[in-house]
Amino acid sequence: MNASPAAVSASAPGAPSAPAAQSWGRVRASRRSADKLLIVACTGATVLGALVLGSILLMLIVQGVQGFSPALFTQVTPGPGSAGGGIANAILGSLVMTALGIVVATPVGVLAGTYLAEYGRASHLANLIRFLNDILLSAPSILIGLFVYTLMVRPMGGYSGWAGGVALAIIATPVIVRTTEDMLRLVPGTLREAGAALGAPTSIVIRSVTWRAAQSGIVTGVLLALARIAGETAPLLFTALNNNSWFSPNLMGGVANLPVMIYQFALSPYENWRQLAWAGALLITVTILGLSIVARLVLSGPKGR
Repeated sequence: MNASPAAVSASAPGAPSAPAAQSWGRVRASRRSADKLLIVACTGATVLGALVLGSILLMLIVQGVQGFSPALFTQVTPGPGSAGGGIANAILGSLVMTALGIVVATPVGVLAGTYLAEYGRASHLANLIRFLNDILLSAPSILIGLFVYTLMVRPMGGYSGWAGGVALAIIATPVIVRTTEDMLRLVPGTLREAGAALGAPTSIVIRSVTWRAAQSGIVTGVLLALARIAGETAPLLFTALNNNSWFSPNLMGGVANLPVMIYQFALSPYENWRQLAWAGALLITVTILGLSIVARLVLSGPKGR
């Protein structure tokens, strides 16, 4: 009875044998224990963080929804001990100062990030700007509030929405600078070379090619900066403070805003004020969450990928 060729080749003394599959059984027991211990630790930390964040959000929803009503968006903040009222003036003040801050910060941040990515690159000046931008990015917001207080509030003789907008712009600028530079560095150099090969100057290549290729990332940076400054309280305490009525059209004097209103009303002895603080906190949290979701959707879109 003849043996099959496969059997002959397998039984041949000189035939190479197939490498044995490596199994986890060959790993030392101490390494398997360390691996399992790390998995348990990471899972526990994730669950703990999710529980803490979830409980905070749940408490905010339960307490904040009770204060939602049409009056919340149509009436001004009430005086001490007064019933009813809303936070319409605080909402409008926050919108005005946040818009002012992002309008100032966006062109400065985009142009500075463009210089670092396209012109400065590894120069000494660019490295110095990056170093200062990193310091500003991690600086406590209360220091920025004190800086703007010394720079604008004291010389102008009082609080104003302009000072609040400048403080928010200073906070938003480093976020936009960092994001713009990182997004522009992801643009392939061949696109720049193609534009230069057509005889276009560097400025035209940046406006028509590089910015368009990185526009989703730049927009994401602006949205993240907007979410960052929407809930800042400390700088507004030193610049815009607060106001229980509608602010002046010239933005001079105290300007009502949601972060400072929440801080002051949450510490008050009046139940009505505390309820408005919960409603304002829920409103600003939902707004920031929405901006963060929009930023992620923009970044993960077809152009972002």
